[in-house]
Amino acid sequence: MQRLSPSSPLLTLPGAVSAEGVDEGVAAHYGDLFREQRSLSDGSGVVDLSHRGVVAVTGDDRLSWLHLLLTQHVSELPAGRATEALILSANGHIEHALYLVDDGTTTWAHVEPGTQEALLTYLESMKFFYRVEVADRTAEFAVVHLPAGSIAPVPDGVAVRETPFGRDLFLPRADLESYAAEHGPAVGLLAYEALRVEQHRPRLGFETDHRTIPHELGWIGSAVHLQKGCYRGQETVARVQNLGKPPRRLVFLHLDGSEVHLPAHGAEVRLAADGPEGRKIGFVTTSVRHHELGPIALALVKRNVPTDAPLLAETTAAAQEVVVEP
Repeated sequence: MQRLSPSSPLLTLPGAVSAEGVDEGVAAHYGDLFREQRSLSDGSGVVDLSHRGVVAVTGDDRLSWLHLLLTQHVSELPAGRATEALILSANGHIEHALYLVDDGTTTWAHVEPGTQEALLTYLESMKFFYRVEVADRTAEFAVVHLPAGSIAPVPDGVAVRETPFGRDLFLPRADLESYAAEHGPAVGLLAYEALRVEQHRPRLGFETDHRTIPHELGWIGSAVHLQKGCYRGQETVARVQNLGKPPRRLVFLHLDGSEVHLPAHGAEVRLAADGPEGRKIGFVTTSVRHHELGPIALALVKRNVPTDAPLLAETTAAAQEVVVEP
């Protein structure tokens, strides 16, 4: 995924180290990863997510139209209520993840960096006769995250997603630097990701691959509504829900803290009993260092892996916790 948003002005702050890969353009940290994590856990700090894509949908038919395309029930979404939704392929594989809120006139969504162009192309192709307009607003608006418990104010007129994990603000990009200076400290993406892993929250492109279906990641309910009308890929969702089980499941891993290096995204997971040359039964999706839990990770493993089986992430010993029931 290509990054299409500008680099953040917060990268000029003291100690800022740029993130890499798809997250390039915002700070990975500002010099003290664990202090930044503790700040978020305590309800303070501002996380710069300005590299994420911002998409806006306007028009009288926006919610009823989105309802036809998304996995979530949004036709009667009240103004100010946050939700999340997916767009699936015809075979039920996850293509896009949208984090939504409607402000009464506009439906705002933030998406993974660099995915907004493909998303807009798909949405434009599905407009037909509906009274809707879709626009990429990434150049004008920056996503800012305030942790749960934060007392930082939301500026007038700014759309905000209020969730159990905190608030996502669609802040005018020109105000990003001054807002962070007034309501910081600025917190890097690695701290935000550490809490995401602790909370077992999947992320598109990290916990997903080309064949991931929503059931594997626990996105049923939070992002997929099982009692709504038709949408692309619904047949797969209904079939797995009613007749079977997903082939893989998300797990949370406690990694051996004596290892210096964390297993990378895609690192192969095996049963510890089979050793490092054993049969692959999954892969690491995200690994982080947590200020209290130590090294932890999310991984996608085969559904039939025993829930109490010790695992190896490459050569690192790992104990698993169930996220998605087998």
